[in-house]
Amino acid sequence: MGEIIHVSDDNFQSEVLESEIPVLVDFTAVWCGPCKMLDPVMDDLVKEMDGQMKIVKLDVDHNPNVAMQFSVMGVPTLMLFVQGEVAHRLTGFQPKKRILKKLSSYLV
Repeated sequence: MGEIIHVSDDNFQSEVLESEIPVLVDFTAVWCGPCKMLDPVMDDLVKEMDGQMKIVKLDVDHNPNVAMQFSVMGVPTLMLFVQGEVAHRLTGFQPKKRILKKLSSYLV
């Protein structure tokens, strides 16, 4: 079963940009209420998407370089990376149905 990987400025390149499969990055922060609401949605997605998509979390407070590189201005922000490029971006809390609808065309 898949699990959410916590990435950082140090391993973002290898875990996300060099991934063979699409990667959904949850840019988050511990103090963020909507981010906490998104956690169970992400837990469900990681189980459903096992093998089709990698799901990772990046704490913007502890990893400001990646957040700045991709112009993350608010959390939660979800970004789907396909072959190292941003393919889709969603900002704010999103229900699982909407996330799946927006991202389904990018799945392996």
